[in-house]
Amino acid sequence: MVAAMDASQNETLDFFQCPGCGENLRARQFGCECAGCGMLFDTTDGIQQLFWANDWDQSRADVTEQVKAFYEDSPFPNYDDFDTIDSLSRKAREGLFARLLDEQVPAGARIIECGCGTGQLSNFLSLGNREVIGADLCMNALRLGQQFAHQQRLENVRFVQMNLFRPPFKPGSFHLVISNGVLHHTSDPRGGFDSIARLVKPGGYILIGLYHYWGRLITDTRRLVFNLSGDRFKTLDPNLAAQGTSDAKKSAWFNDQYKHPHESKHTIREVCGWLEEEGFSFVKSIPTTHLFRDFSAQEPLFTPEPPAAAGEAIAKEVLEVFKGSQEGGFFTIIGRKRSA
Repeated sequence: MVAAMDASQNETLDFFQCPGCGENLRARQFGCECAGCGMLFDTTDGIQQLFWANDWDQSRADVTEQVKAFYEDSPFPNYDDFDTIDSLSRKAREGLFARLLDEQVPAGARIIECGCGTGQLSNFLSLGNREVIGADLCMNALRLGQQFAHQQRLENVRFVQMNLFRPPFKPGSFHLVISNGVLHHTSDPRGGFDSIARLVKPGGYILIGLYHYWGRLITDTRRLVFNLSGDRFKTLDPNLAAQGTSDAKKSAWFNDQYKHPHESKHTIREVCGWLEEEGFSFVKSIPTTHLFRDFSAQEPLFTPEPPAAAGEAIAKEVLEVFKGSQEGGFFTIIGRKRSA
């Protein structure tokens, strides 16, 4: 099915731009057209196709197409058991992170999820009367998110195919930019951060989730065991040993964690430096940087918490090696863009 851009889409094209030249986009029958360079962009299956390839020098590594091909074959996460809005909402709220976002991001906020995968979080957050863009480079993943949104008549979410290094949105367009588990699968995580950070409004927030340098060591060890044993001993991963999880969901997790063609690892202190250099203030990290303070089930996500002193923060990061079974060795940082 090829869907035309409707009137509501036309009204919100004001914050879109051509990912190639940066000029305004105009709605057309089956997509949109750049007012500057005249490039035509299709809308297919309700998804605006605004992907623009990197034009990097050939000497610069670029894994975009390799990663895109991986997720076309293995969309992640799987929509297992998400048949209705109620089931999606129930499952999402079982996770602390999604529940806190839903409780604390106000209605009317404009959000973009850069690297939304199959769009489960984007669909969930749109239920709170927020305007949500789910953006990803993989059409197969986006189709799953769009299909769910269409079947459940979700009106506040749309899905866009894009390259996060060439986002088709004007700077300062969003109250909240989310990129959870994405930048570490790019050739240039820092450059990707800079690109999407420009999308945040002054006073708005960015939320970044990355693999942790120390927390990922257990996963790296398991990967070595799996590779040497022909993918035996999968029960070493508690997510794969869990009862009541479908084979499809386990397969999606295994591929994403152990068969991905590219990943990098980072530290909280490193990403704090990214925030500072790009004009953001540190707000919160998950886990916290403090040795004797755990993340609360009622944590105020957007209330600033000063980071721990350097020695304490480094010790807390090293201890992440013992938490590698939790979410694959993952951390999240929230920053607030300073007003001009």
